[in-house]
Amino acid sequence: MLVIIGIPVFQILIIGFAISTDVKNIEVAVYDPSNDEATNRIINQLDASKYFNVARRLKSTSDVDNEFKKGKTGLIVVFSENFGENLYHTGDAAVQLHVDTSDPNHGQTVASYASSIIAGYQQELLQETNIPIRINPEIRMLYNPEMRSAYNFVPGLMGLVFMLVCAMMTSVAIVREKETGTMEVLLASPVKPVYMVVSKLVPYFIISWIIFILILLLSVFVLKVPITGSLVWLNVFTLIFIVVALSLGLLISTVVRTQVAAILASGMGLIMPVMILSGYVFPIESMPPVLQWISGIVPARWFNEGAKKLIIEGVPVRSVLKEMMILLGMAILIITISLRNIKTRL
Repeated sequence: MLVIIGIPVFQILIIGFAISTDVKNIEVAVYDPSNDEATNRIINQLDASKYFNVARRLKSTSDVDNEFKKGKTGLIVVFSENFGENLYHTGDAAVQLHVDTSDPNHGQTVASYASSIIAGYQQELLQETNIPIRINPEIRMLYNPEMRSAYNFVPGLMGLVFMLVCAMMTSVAIVREKETGTMEVLLASPVKPVYMVVSKLVPYFIISWIIFILILLLSVFVLKVPITGSLVWLNVFTLIFIVVALSLGLLISTVVRTQVAAILASGMGLIMPVMILSGYVFPIESMPPVLQWISGIVPARWFNEGAKKLIIEGVPVRSVLKEMMILLGMAILIITISLRNIKTRL
């Protein structure tokens, strides 16, 4: 009854509050060598809008790529030298908008909103000065200049597939032993619970790794998604996530009593949080703060962020250490709880 009634209620609440195609609270970094009245007014208007939050000032143009690799910034605004002087004397000034388009739809929306704010400022100046003024925003699409959707959905889909398939495979592992009666034999044997858990994880771990190899081959050779980062570290990172997904299914297996309940909990219970709260479909920064906090306990969110960095952005492994450590901690925690939940008496 908890699965049948509770999960639909939970899904409706998540969908109602989390689904939003709007762009909100995008962190903006600014490189402003001019630092004059015109650039400050544009920066203030960006910061005052509900779409952007000007968080950092860059010291040089060489910081642009490094800023994106930190994984927090969604837009970088680069003003030209003597921006205000050129604008008032020649009536023409340039500004660059660097946008992360690994998610094409999100990147286009960010660029559109920023361009609209700059166009609004240009209109204000035309009314104030009555002289022809033009600001030329040059938009640079980073990581996905061709705006191909496969660049975005391949990492997210990998997280969704592993989270559901791995959890469903292991969720019936111990429950099946209970229903068939073989759990009594296992409990009467000298086999320790930790060996029982490992024996359930290893076969599915190997199968999941084979699935990962197949997904990579299809992504590179069929969907033409390049692996720009280290393939070795991508394997390590994905294998850690597979362990998390397998251990989560094992935890479900130690809690429920029937295989039907295990499949419902691992299928219906995980698919909606993984799709909605992982950043795969909707940007996390556009969600309410409560759901942003809840998304932090969804393993697929951290895999999605780390996989994008390794596959699309080609960052070094130190840039995904945070995501890797979080997933490793989740794996240890879930396996520990699963071991404690395995009862030595029926």
